[in-house]
Amino acid sequence: MNKPKIIEASIRDVIFGSNVTIVQPVNIYECTLEDDAFVGPFVEIQKGVKIGKRTKIQSHSFVCELVTVGMDCFIGHGVCFINDLFSKGGPAGGDQSLWKETKVGNRVSIGSNATILPVSICDDVVIGAGAVVTKNIVESGVYVGNPARLLKK
Repeated sequence: MNKPKIIEASIRDVIFGSNVTIVQPVNIYECTLEDDAFVGPFVEIQKGVKIGKRTKIQSHSFVCELVTVGMDCFIGHGVCFINDLFSKGGPAGGDQSLWKETKVGNRVSIGSNATILPVSICDDVVIGAGAVVTKNIVESGVYVGNPARLLKK
């Protein structure tokens, strides 16, 4: 009988600021969590990610490589960040040259189950629950829908 390769979720090689709170189980590795950050259970934060001071990430969210989140942000339950746009018709796999960056400004709130493609989001933005952000957001306001559009300033 064959045995599967089992890799356990863990917290490894993380740079922690002061007073960081993590609710296990999580899979967090080779990233930075600044002062007073909070990470809920069942979250994955991949290598190279930077999470700013006083930012809260709720349960079941996925933060992939090449994501930077500013200070005083809120990432709701089940938020998914994407760094691969399938530019060649399928997953980039190990070809990291095809992956793209996401930058989230300060004081940004992202509602539950939103999907954030590789974009830049300016400061002071609210992304509604379930929204799909496909383009850069350069004006503060509330954005909703698929694709996300400005609802109000």
